[in-house]
Amino acid sequence: MPHDISLLTLTLLCLTALAAGWIDAVVGGGGLLLLPALLVGLPHTPAAYVLGTNKSTAIVGTTAAAVTYVRKTPLDVRMALRIGLAALAGSLGGAFFAAGINSAVLRPLIMAVLLAVLAFILFRPAFGTAPAPSEPVTRQRVLAALLVAGLGIGFYDGLIGPGTGAFLIVALAAILHMDLVTSSAMSKVVNVCTNIGALTMFAIQGTVLWQLGALLALFNLTGGLIGARMALKRGAGFVRGVLVVVVIGLLGKLAFDQWLAG
Repeated sequence: MPHDISLLTLTLLCLTALAAGWIDAVVGGGGLLLLPALLVGLPHTPAAYVLGTNKSTAIVGTTAAAVTYVRKTPLDVRMALRIGLAALAGSLGGAFFAAGINSAVLRPLIMAVLLAVLAFILFRPAFGTAPAPSEPVTRQRVLAALLVAGLGIGFYDGLIGPGTGAFLIVALAAILHMDLVTSSAMSKVVNVCTNIGALTMFAIQGTVLWQLGALLALFNLTGGLIGARMALKRGAGFVRGVLVVVVIGLLGKLAFDQWLAG
């Protein structure tokens, strides 16, 4: 635990971890809330330690959400694990390079990817709100899912991380023709694998604040369980609505921090 962290900062980080767990379970992207909070709350901590601690927190809530989804959603677990193994490999590679990343480059990079996701969702109003017509998943689509949702997004998750869940949901729904609830369920299984890969590398490099991560993980776990149950109960329309609101809100916050804040 950082010795200079105040009780107020610690409390705010715990509440942020709770909210991030809920967001991550519903639409993914909880790291876009928690990571900036950690960067602000731990201003003198190297970026690699912030990224590693964020990953040690996120893996708990994501795992709880994945278990909830798998138990209650028809899901091709075998395919999810295949994509997850590719994502694990990608995240190991991304985390290997994360030690050299400068925190100053995080916000612009995250904003660019978020803008692309938001444009995709807004220009396709019906995207993911209803199941696509039943059709066999071709080998080409499976390969695309392995490369994009597996290796590609897995590498991003290991390198930076925030928004991985949201990117996985959109990618899986688009490539494999799933509704948003089903793609959310599969994304959680894949995201657990990316978290394992990235956290393993951060642990090997010794860039994880384990005590802080464990405390935040308890709150993230609670938020993840609540969020997964709400998404399953309310359906794809609810997931899409939350996704749009979260992406717009986070874009605004990141833009303010980038150009207007002190």
